[in-house]
Amino acid sequence: MKFKSPIISSTELLSILDNENLIILDCTIDKVGKSLKDETLELIPNSRFFDLENRFSDHKSAFPHTLVSPQFFTREAQLLGINNESILVCYDRWGVYSSPRAWWMFKTMGFNDVYVLNGGLNAWKEENKATKSFYAPAEYLGNFVANLNENWLANVNDVLDSLENKDIKVIDARSNERFYGLVDEPRAGLRKGHIPNALNVPFEEVLKNSHYRSDEELKNILGENSEKEELIFTCGSGITASILALANHQIHPRQISKVYDGSWAEWGKDEELPIE
Repeated sequence: MKFKSPIISSTELLSILDNENLIILDCTIDKVGKSLKDETLELIPNSRFFDLENRFSDHKSAFPHTLVSPQFFTREAQLLGINNESILVCYDRWGVYSSPRAWWMFKTMGFNDVYVLNGGLNAWKEENKATKSFYAPAEYLGNFVANLNENWLANVNDVLDSLENKDIKVIDARSNERFYGLVDEPRAGLRKGHIPNALNVPFEEVLKNSHYRSDEELKNILGENSEKEELIFTCGSGITASILALANHQIHPRQISKVYDGSWAEWGKDEELPIE
């Protein structure tokens, strides 16, 4: 079964709970300065833990949350029991925060039947559905093999191309204060400012009460972009950029929506890269 949109409701999730191919992934990570580690663990039943912070980030990289290699992604996805025919629903316990990053990672690795639960655990609890306090283990090794789809991934050279190519638009998900260099970056050693010619759409603008806004509201916020335009979303480390990438894919599914994996952690550190 395939849903029409990448962002699904709790009602839609309920409709496929009995599907043997369904795998529900808790993709929660800490926010900057905030953590849920001391909170009582509440999960949608049968959730498996997609460990974005540790298992699905390349710790050999100089930058946080860097995408792992296809080979490593394959191994970790198979350990979660993920098959080629699986239906993946990603959520997080914040509402919408890190689950779009997991969605983007699967799309980048060539897996298409992946969705994000709008509102995450909050939406599930709003319907008074039962929760569990433990993860469900994978009962078998999956057969999914990652195949990198570079249409979803941007690197520093792609962003440099945007400085000369009007058909490539860079959209920064950081706050206005960080974008305009009015405050210090939360990560030490990074310059203040933004990529030249970039637009600023703070990720909170596409959310309301920990849910994505309506499609009409998203179109008003992100604009009616031409399908020939290539969008590159950036932020601090690639997490909140994915929130915008998913929002744009929801309303413009045929447009290329890339995430700059290095984001400001890379651009802001390299003194040779231009900033405004």
